[in-house]
Amino acid sequence: MSMPVTRILVIRNEQGLHARPAELFVRLAKQFQSRIEVVREGRRVEATSIIELLTLGAGPGTELLLEVEGDDAEEAANALAKLVESGFAGDEPN
Repeated sequence: MSMPVTRILVIRNEQGLHARPAELFVRLAKQFQSRIEVVREGRRVEATSIIELLTLGAGPGTELLLEVEGDDAEEAANALAKLVESGFAGDEPN
């Protein structure tokens, strides 16, 4: 088995990883075949579960570790990192 693809994600939007951005994250994660997990301070959750993501309590500035394993791991990691880096573009009112 290959090594997981990892990325450090920093939550940039003002409200943190609340329901709406978590839902966007989950929806994107479900588009990939790879196993995708998010880790915060040793707590590991499935990226395809909105409930599990919300339990991380990731407020603004929180660092998360993204771990992706599978055939489309690189593509999945890049897409999810881009979503987080954009501050969940489209989530915040203008």
